Amino acid sequence: MKVRVNPDRCVGNGICEAVAPELFIVEDDGQARLLVDDIPAAQHELATEAVQSCPAQALDILDTERRP
Repeated sequence: MKVRVNPDRCVGNGICEAVAPELFIVEDDGQARLLVDDIPAAQHELATEAVQSCPAQALDILDTERRP
């Protein structure tokens, strides 16, 4: 699983960081950044909660499964 931060939508309110501090950080410039490239399976639920909690809808889950 991967998550993308849309910098045009991110307002830096930090909810993603509060929900999943091991996955997100809000930088000094007010933009959220992912701390990992691939979300570990054990943290998929937490990442999903962070994405759904973003009031600016600045986070997207990217489907990384390959389909035939």
